[in-house]
Amino acid sequence: MQKWYQILHKNTGLSPYVWVVFYILPFYFIFPASSTYEVVIGIIMILVFFICYVFSFLSKGWLIYFWTSVLIVISIAMTLLFGYVYFSLFLAFFIGNIQHKIGFFTLYTIHLVSTVVTINLGFITQNSVMITQLPFVLVSLIAVILLPVTTYNRNKREKLEGQLEDANKRISELVKLEERQRIARDLHDTLGQKLSLIGLKCDLAGKLLSSNPSQAQTEIKEIRQTARIALKEVREMVTHMRGTRLVDEMFRIKQIFKAAQIDFTLEGDPNLTNTSLMAENVLSMCLKEAVTNIVKHSNASACSIVIEPSQTDLVVRVKDNGIGITEESVSFRGNGLRGMKERLEFVNGSMEIVTDRGMTVVFRVPNVFKRPEKEAGI
Repeated sequence: MQKWYQILHKNTGLSPYVWVVFYILPFYFIFPASSTYEVVIGIIMILVFFICYVFSFLSKGWLIYFWTSVLIVISIAMTLLFGYVYFSLFLAFFIGNIQHKIGFFTLYTIHLVSTVVTINLGFITQNSVMITQLPFVLVSLIAVILLPVTTYNRNKREKLEGQLEDANKRISELVKLEERQRIARDLHDTLGQKLSLIGLKCDLAGKLLSSNPSQAQTEIKEIRQTARIALKEVREMVTHMRGTRLVDEMFRIKQIFKAAQIDFTLEGDPNLTNTSLMAENVLSMCLKEAVTNIVKHSNASACSIVIEPSQTDLVVRVKDNGIGITEESVSFRGNGLRGMKERLEFVNGSMEIVTDRGMTVVFRVPNVFKRPEKEAGI
């Protein structure tokens, strides 16, 4: 975990050292000095500034603030003694690379105030060097104002772009994982019902072989037909991975209820226009699981499905008059209920169970947003 005081980029590249080329300029300002003592002091300050500048890029924690403070002091001294204000450009570049927000604004404010004050003092004392280089001094002052902010924003943007790239990679991995889980659930729901039916019919056919051979032959034919249907569905799912339309699923639901001798009524149009194919496919799989549970566990004699589309979402209610389910049993722990809940969450949908004179399952999925016709025509 990155600590608060690790406020510099790990790799600054060669950019800090490109500025070293301009270190020859201060010598032109100190050599014309009036005494050898001032020349020696100027050379020492230039060397110390260079050493501290390198250390500031290599240090971490409170040492960064220490070396920066030394650099600011040397920049002020060079401006007052020799009229050399260009060390402020080095500091402006360095401060812009500070990542910690409080540290950046603190050093930026101190550096800006000290630079403005020293420049004004130079003009007040009528420093001839600064007066003769007035345009360059003004340009340096503008750079002191803009360069740190520009560098700081650029580094922040690059950091955010890196985080965004990492997040996109993570999302891609999660999408792959969710797709694997979805395929597993689809296989479970597609084969589970039919394999259970095949197993029951096999047991029944075995019992009827001796007592009623003709009925046993009928059961065996139905087993063969169910196996072929299951194989066809698996091939379609694995080979093409195509979505299931709600209108097609309703046709199969009617067949299942008819075979189970359960009265079925449908309200609403299963031909959806504002729902995405993914959401419609998820809804179809959830309906298949719900209908399977009704046929196998509810002991219901009637069932109704109501389709209620709206501008923002699609609501499908599945109600039966069976034995229902107790409130304590609604826990989403079984493969069926949990699978439906997870599917709907994948498309930002939801599921609600109401137990009143039977059982009602309410599925809700969002619709695809469409602009009004007037706006779309603009």
